[in-house]
Amino acid sequence: MRKLPPLNAVRAFEVAARHVSFTKAAKELCVTHGAVSKQVATLESWLATPLFNRSQSQVTLTEAGRTFFAAVTPALDRIAVTSMQLLEQSDPTALRINAPPTFTMRWLIPRISAFQRKQTGIEVKLTTSTAPVNFEEHAYDVAIRAGHHPLPGLTSVPFMTEIIVPICHLDLLENGRLQSPADLAGQTLISYSTEPLSWAEWLPEAGLKAPLQTQQLELEQMFFALQAAAEGLGVVLVPLFLVADDIIAGRLCAPFGLTGARKRQYFANTPATAHSNPAMTSFVEWLLREGRDTEQSIELLSHTMGWQT
Repeated sequence: MRKLPPLNAVRAFEVAARHVSFTKAAKELCVTHGAVSKQVATLESWLATPLFNRSQSQVTLTEAGRTFFAAVTPALDRIAVTSMQLLEQSDPTALRINAPPTFTMRWLIPRISAFQRKQTGIEVKLTTSTAPVNFEEHAYDVAIRAGHHPLPGLTSVPFMTEIIVPICHLDLLENGRLQSPADLAGQTLISYSTEPLSWAEWLPEAGLKAPLQTQQLELEQMFFALQAAAEGLGVVLVPLFLVADDIIAGRLCAPFGLTGARKRQYFANTPATAHSNPAMTSFVEWLLREGRDTEQSIELLSHTMGWQT
């Protein structure tokens, strides 16, 4: 078994010996002169030999002090260098996030840098999917999904409400077109395989009982459907928060406001049996703040545009 002296006392001695001054040592260690003197005295008592000659004006190393200082300094230097090397080599905490593709592209990615700036020790890894959440089969820590209810068997934290409405290019409003939902007759209705709300569900909610004579454009992903709407190819049902910036910028519009709007929640899902994970907790708390900010922005946009349900 190693017989080691008190390490705090050794550190105080090394600094004092390097400066040949208790006062300068106290300044470097951010302690008092008396604290340094006490630590050195503790070490001298443990070694049963004086390490400093003390006088009213100065201190000097004894022969034993010089011998001990010559051994201690390189040892502490090696400990410091090795510690820094290990710190530099250690990987940051990885946090694996899985979310729907369009949500990731248009909402999560533009905001994630703010989270990373605050949480520099967390490495975020993003993957996209709309498949059912399965933590046993897939390697992710947090799965973001939209729905009307929490997912059973998981810890599901709702962090944002989405409002789904018809969206189109401003050009489709020319010459008085699309003043009411009935004006969708003759227009192209864009749909997509992952849509949270179909036109067959929305039209009755907007007060249209009979099927409209419309053209159809079917796409695979929401992102493609949004791009088609941005090109003026038709009208699409999408979450309002994904296009709020485009509406403010005048690139897209919600021709009927919040008429027939459908609401869902976005949930941050984690395994119910997962141990407390500070990175995961920080991310979910960040989602809650960002979600509230987005909801407030949508409320302000709705008020500014004069939209009413």
